[in-house]
Amino acid sequence: MGRRSKKAKWKSHYNSKHKILLVGEGNFSFSACLATAFGSATNMVATSLYSERNLRKKHGSSEANLELLKSKGCLVLHGVNVHDMNRHPTLSQMKFDIIIYNFPHAGFFHPFKEDDNKVIKRHKHLVKAFFKSAREMLDEDGEAHVTHRNDRPYKQWNLEELARESGLILKEKVEFYKKDFPGYENKRGSGSKSDQTFPLKDCYTFKFSIEKNYSQLMWTLGSEVDSIVAALKNLSSINNYNEC
Repeated sequence: MGRRSKKAKWKSHYNSKHKILLVGEGNFSFSACLATAFGSATNMVATSLYSERNLRKKHGSSEANLELLKSKGCLVLHGVNVHDMNRHPTLSQMKFDIIIYNFPHAGFFHPFKEDDNKVIKRHKHLVKAFFKSAREMLDEDGEAHVTHRNDRPYKQWNLEELARESGLILKEKVEFYKKDFPGYENKRGSGSKSDQTFPLKDCYTFKFSIEKNYSQLMWTLGSEVDSIVAALKNLSSINNYNEC
């Protein structure tokens, strides 16, 4: 009799059989929480924008989390930027069931405050870049999860509109409770207080999936472009022949 496949272990929306990519990790405490719950992290890729050296400077507590992740088989990558992660030499070869981005933030821009339109525009640019890259990295039925504060001024980022522009639609919006993820520390990530946490209130996890009509449109456009290119090449060949 063949061996039974192991039963999936769950932690909130995520289970040990999902192929999971985590981006923009602070001290890797969220990834460590999932790995601990699953008992293994071979199904996970956890990434940070910073180099490993800079990460340890910003978040001293990251060292223990990184050791835990590696001991459980997680692939950890540093220097991963959401703007072009779909072209990353390792990630470009992979597809995921879920891509997680917790509390995306483009940084602090003194003397401007979070409700300044210039700052909001920078944050929106970051999130839109994430959606565009993530869409290319999801399996057909995959989801991009963004956990985000839903009060002002963060609500003005208009996540649903940004996602729609990249061919993703909101599938579900669920309340986020930090207590559901033991050990998770929501670090600021940048500035002089980068290793401190920030207030969490009115937070939700927004789950986006690929808009099927968008996929069909992209396929159709791709086919039409190929036909146009072929026609132009043929026309060029004819012109070259006539000139001989």
